[in-house]
Amino acid sequence: MSDPMGTGPYRSQVPPPPSGPPAWDGPPPLVAHPVQRANILDEMRSLQNRVSIRWRLTLTYAALVFVAGALLVMVMYVLVGHAINVGWQSVPKILLPPSVPQEVIDEFNNNYANLQAEATAAARGELLQRSLLALLGVGIFALILGYVVADRALRPIIKMTTTARKLSETSLAHERIDLQGPDDELKELADTFDAMLTRLNTAFDAQRRFVDNASHELRTPLAINRTVLEVALSDPEASDDLKVLGRTLLGTTARNERLIEGLLLLARSERELSVRKPVDVQEVARTAVEQLAAFAEEEEVMVEHDLHPAATTGDPVLVERCLSNLVENGIKHNLGPGGKVWVRTGMVDGGAVVQVANTGPHVPAYEVDSLFEPFRRLNADRVQSAKGAGLGLSIVRAIVRAHGGTVVAVPRDGGGLVVTVRLSGNGVSPGMPQSAR
Repeated sequence: MSDPMGTGPYRSQVPPPPSGPPAWDGPPPLVAHPVQRANILDEMRSLQNRVSIRWRLTLTYAALVFVAGALLVMVMYVLVGHAINVGWQSVPKILLPPSVPQEVIDEFNNNYANLQAEATAAARGELLQRSLLALLGVGIFALILGYVVADRALRPIIKMTTTARKLSETSLAHERIDLQGPDDELKELADTFDAMLTRLNTAFDAQRRFVDNASHELRTPLAINRTVLEVALSDPEASDDLKVLGRTLLGTTARNERLIEGLLLLARSERELSVRKPVDVQEVARTAVEQLAAFAEEEEVMVEHDLHPAATTGDPVLVERCLSNLVENGIKHNLGPGGKVWVRTGMVDGGAVVQVANTGPHVPAYEVDSLFEPFRRLNADRVQSAKGAGLGLSIVRAIVRAHGGTVVAVPRDGGGLVVTVRLSGNGVSPGMPQSAR
């Protein structure tokens, strides 16, 4: 497919271009504001926020050692000068014979005092010079030692961070910090974190049990109601009023079943993935388009696709449900007869990308983020809830997050919505030409 107008699916009624990155990539640019000159305090606070705690501890330790060394040098400078003066005073004075004129004696005493002052100043200067060199060496050593001390002080926190990164819903049962050492503040923090993990594991177990039980307890009554209604409608002696009522109740039952299925799927999607397999998003998207072809024909909406290989890793069932929800959402919330839905897949910057755009009513930009919340609908859809339960995009977001990806929606120029899903790549996509690898 080509884009003769060269403007993409957001500005015209033509499909997206067949290759290259999605036409919308990232948030809209921020409005430029006049630069305000920050004062010195603000700059210092900003610098402090950019320096890590390890280097702050290191610099603090080195600064304390350096200041202590500088004070010691000053004290030694004063004490050594005083000691030299006391030493000079203890030296016996040289007495000249009485026959020496007084002028010579005074000149000799002045020279002797000058010599004493020069010796004292030379000793102090040499001491100060050597002390400053030693202080510089001590400062460098204190910087290195401070880094080592900070590393040892932060080692328990690093262990907590490593444990937290390894945690998932499936590892909460056995992953603990179990910090050994004295009963200090860090030990108390680690024990508190372990206790929190135990509570979280209990909560996750309760959630899993609830979902499993609800899966049975909620479906069974609805299945019984549906069976009873179908049997009643199959009775040839049933009146017309009874048949109308039965069909209405069947529609309500079907909607409740879809709502329950959506809620259970949403709960499962927010868990840690238990299945991780190589998935070709191109094949999943093609399957979703084919499955919804009848629904699109019924709604008189044209679905056009431009599918390229895009490999990722995840749960194939959840990925298929994610793409099906996107395409189904684009068909449901469309212009009706004559509407269009565009589906694209491909590899962009090493990641698998799916983009679904559709025509439809205008979507305010400030309402887009709320569409991913459960049971949120726009305008008339809040009343006309027959289009769905309002869980489609919520399930999409939960599935994408479970796969470590991102999903972003923006209003389409001319009406409708553009949803872009990015998933982590999985090497070379299957079926990709050798020249493109």
